[in-house]
Amino acid sequence: MTYLEKLSAIRQQMKIDGIAAYIIPSADPHMSEYLPDHYKSISFVTGFTGSVSTVVITQDFAGLWADSRYFVQAEEQLAGSGFQLIKLKAQGVAEYIDWLAEKLDINATVAFDKRTVSILLGEQLKKQLIALNIQFEQKDYIGQIWKDRPSLPAQPAFLIDEKVVGQSVPSKLTAIRKELARLNASHHLVSSLDDMAWIFNIRGQDVSFNPVVLSFALISSSEAKIYIDESKLSTDDLTNLKANGITIANYDAIDKDLASLPDHSSILIDPKRNCYYLYQQIPQSVKKILETNPSTYFKAIKNDVEIKNTRKTMIKDGAAITYFFKWIKDNIGKIEITEISAAEKLRDFRAAQDGFVGESFNTIAGYRAHGALPHYAATAESDVAIKAKGLFLVDSGGQYQYGTTDITRVIPLGENTPEESTDYTLVLKAMIEGCKTRFPKGTCGYQIDAITRRPMWDYALNYGHGTGHGVGYYLNVHEGPHIFNASATPIPIELGTITSIEPGIYRIGKHGIRIENLVLTVKDEQNEFNEFYAFETLTLAPIDTTLVKKELLEHAHITWLNNYHQLVYENVAPLLDDETRTFLKEMTKAI
Repeated sequence: MTYLEKLSAIRQQMKIDGIAAYIIPSADPHMSEYLPDHYKSISFVTGFTGSVSTVVITQDFAGLWADSRYFVQAEEQLAGSGFQLIKLKAQGVAEYIDWLAEKLDINATVAFDKRTVSILLGEQLKKQLIALNIQFEQKDYIGQIWKDRPSLPAQPAFLIDEKVVGQSVPSKLTAIRKELARLNASHHLVSSLDDMAWIFNIRGQDVSFNPVVLSFALISSSEAKIYIDESKLSTDDLTNLKANGITIANYDAIDKDLASLPDHSSILIDPKRNCYYLYQQIPQSVKKILETNPSTYFKAIKNDVEIKNTRKTMIKDGAAITYFFKWIKDNIGKIEITEISAAEKLRDFRAAQDGFVGESFNTIAGYRAHGALPHYAATAESDVAIKAKGLFLVDSGGQYQYGTTDITRVIPLGENTPEESTDYTLVLKAMIEGCKTRFPKGTCGYQIDAITRRPMWDYALNYGHGTGHGVGYYLNVHEGPHIFNASATPIPIELGTITSIEPGIYRIGKHGIRIENLVLTVKDEQNEFNEFYAFETLTLAPIDTTLVKKELLEHAHITWLNNYHQLVYENVAPLLDDETRTFLKEMTKAI
């Protein structure tokens, strides 16, 4: 079926069922960022492959709402599909609900698959459309027309040793149960896959880039039950889980068990990370406590073992990045290199490192104008050859058995313009500003976001994405609860959290520049004014300085950069061959 035929088939069924509008979110029942192929409904219906968007279909309109990261990509991929791009004014805001409020008639019926809508979104739809007396129905029109829909993944999962993660499953359950007692909750539903992975020290291969396994959990003061395809786990792992007091149930049994919760019990459920369908299975007599999963907070604060292992992982990743830099610079203009082949070569260098498992996200390898698309992913159709001219942006990361990496570097390839040089220097200055900042305990992410942007604001420059996100430990490359962006999220930056700092400048049709390091929040100084924290830079890889305009940097930025490069050389050089070590020495020389 063509995209137009798919749209027509959905509209035909909507007409039969009396549905005025059909909503398709980018989600699965676990509210995942990266989806199993089975749940890539928006891509199936529209051809758009971005990771964050929402589709709304009526009889006379079909729109895809996406933020600025995807404007160019969406325009290209939606051409001829029957869907129109609606540009979001603010990232993460469900602006299509306001559109529905304007377009729908009173008493109209809206449908969606409630397994792919969060509790928060479901309740928001009800609240914002209440004046129209809108009715909501459960419909999966995608499943009706997707004849060769991929099955749910069936890859093996496995437990990881307590020695690798630094904390046992029983101790994690004890901490969660303490929170349940504080909140007077008798039960706790966990659907988010990274929380499942952290709580039960389990990893899997069900989702691209995130080492997680499709599963749910129901935790009470006396029982912990995992809902999973049991065949994914070895006999030894099943025995291990049962020895820790954990019951195994069928993946699909969660619906029934939620519906059977005792009258007048209470359940803690995260409204952002659980689906509306499961929420509605819970009896009305059960009290719903809508709070963030306790494990989300616990997981964000890395223990001593996780920090120690992450530091080692960063050195290995830095070696891979250094080999990649040398390969690019040695071969550009001599052999054919494209965005895709460069990304594949980088993966090869990472794969040569001990403990490498896979990439932590789809590599963003954007040459010249493609670098101006923050979430660009090269395809066979968009792939271009890289020449000895302009800028090449590479945002990539690795999953290792002892940590997760995320790094962005820009490689100047020759004949660079003064504008490119200025932009590059200001992005570097902003990144350093964020990395070197000292801040009082209680500081939140939006404050770090503003501090990082200041060097660019001085030149009336800005970027449309956040400055940083939390990073997991051999887990999701994007994790909460803290985030460095402009939203006034009241979540303080805690000791032991790992966060990216990644400012950028994007000039559409010309170039994009983003430089990113990961940082660890550490103690700095305590005095009569407050307890102060700082960032320890974890990422250890060279930053190209050939375009840097020293006159745009302050002394503190130059000192930071030179000290950083000395640290990079001392740690990474022992992992390199002689020729590459000499190359790194040159790249990290003081400016």
